[in-house]
Amino acid sequence: MELTQWMEWYQLILEDFGFKRDDDEHTALILNNILDDKGALMPQDIHIKSRVIVFGAGPSLKPNLTILKTMNLDEFTLISADGATTALLEEDIIPDIIVTDLDGRINDIITANRQGAVMVVHAHGNNQEQVEKFTPQLTKIMGTTQSKPLANVHNFGGFTDGDRCVFLAMALGAREIILSGMDFGKIVTHYSRPDQEDGPADKIKQKKLKWAKKLVRWAALNSDLHFLNISRGETVEGVEDINPDVLK
Repeated sequence: MELTQWMEWYQLILEDFGFKRDDDEHTALILNNILDDKGALMPQDIHIKSRVIVFGAGPSLKPNLTILKTMNLDEFTLISADGATTALLEEDIIPDIIVTDLDGRINDIITANRQGAVMVVHAHGNNQEQVEKFTPQLTKIMGTTQSKPLANVHNFGGFTDGDRCVFLAMALGAREIILSGMDFGKIVTHYSRPDQEDGPADKIKQKKLKWAKKLVRWAALNSDLHFLNISRGETVEGVEDINPDVLK
């Protein structure tokens, strides 16, 4: 997605949620300065395979992993959305890339990072404290923002961790994106919200998932990438629903 196109989406999101752009940009500047001291990865430093699996933290994630863990996953780049990382670690799978705003189970995110996962840390108006506390503990980091990009903080498009995974994969040159655990429904798992049990999503979370679905739909309909979905959630226009067994 071109930056000018994303900014149109971003303005609609700001208006819908009542978020303040200044807050997003303030946290992005903090992240930029931290990465200026630590050193930051640039997009050209991150190499991915043409086939990518994006892992969201929806209810279908664990059933999907039961099948996927029996496969040879070496032909795919594995990108996990924040809390989905915990579910992958439970199955002894280390993601290649973690896209996170640092509200998942942070110990698992740090563990995966130490075992080789590249970190794509996102700054927004509500996670300044997490950015300041946890970013210095990480390595191999690229920063992102949903607002104005900076030297060490990029904007590939996307709003939630899950759909940002998709836009990141597109920007890095993926040709096929397989969605796993991207249900876009009304149930939130403890992988998405570590301090809660699995159950109904609150209204804000449901609204975020609706935006995520809209953005994934846009990506599928406005690119020449092949989009597949092995999740058990809502159907997304432009994305082919398949059984995970087909990937074997």
